[in-house]
Amino acid sequence: MTRRGPDPPRRGWLRRGRPLDAIIRILVNLLGAAGAALFARASLQYYLDTHRLLGAAFFVEQAWFVVAFLIRRPPRAVSRHLGSWLLAAAGTFGGVLFRPAGAHPQWGVETGLGLQVLGLVIVMMSLLALGRSFGFVAADRGLVVRGPYAVVRHPVYAAYLLIQSGYVLQSISPRNIAVLVLVTGCNIGRALAEERVLAASPGHQEYKTQVRRRLVPGLW
Repeated sequence: MTRRGPDPPRRGWLRRGRPLDAIIRILVNLLGAAGAALFARASLQYYLDTHRLLGAAFFVEQAWFVVAFLIRRPPRAVSRHLGSWLLAAAGTFGGVLFRPAGAHPQWGVETGLGLQVLGLVIVMMSLLALGRSFGFVAADRGLVVRGPYAVVRHPVYAAYLLIQSGYVLQSISPRNIAVLVLVTGCNIGRALAEERVLAASPGHQEYKTQVRRRLVPGLW
């Protein structure tokens, strides 16, 4: 993780040290933790109802997100742009639009389960690598280059793609496919917004040279 000193304020960014910014940061952390807690509760209920270990794994993942929101370090800069915040919200919570209706082919159920398990593993490894640098909207909390971040530059969003693709394979419908396209598009936008914020970080250009792909190794 690369560290750097304070920079001059940049237009369109929230900066540390201003009371309003601190209040906004606290509110966002609390709202993010509350949202993750709701997902964690739903995952726990799913596990209790079905006794499927996947539900317990999702509960652990979301409980981890709750903690990550509460302990993350203040950013050096956070985007003020409404588009960045809308992308973050849709990319994170758009999955609630999925529905279990549709076709449920056996091959899709089995393949989808494998993708979901793989995605969960990548999310947890990514959160462990991030530590207190975990973020929601495009921000600069320092450059993380270890763990899954040595393979692709945005492994959490790659994991979302795996998990949500797995869900769609288990419940194939035009609605779910459309939701997958929407959420994935938002997360691609988030990745691009985050890289614009991190562009001034020492080592970022070198990191982009070493890790060329954003989400999918060998593709993009």
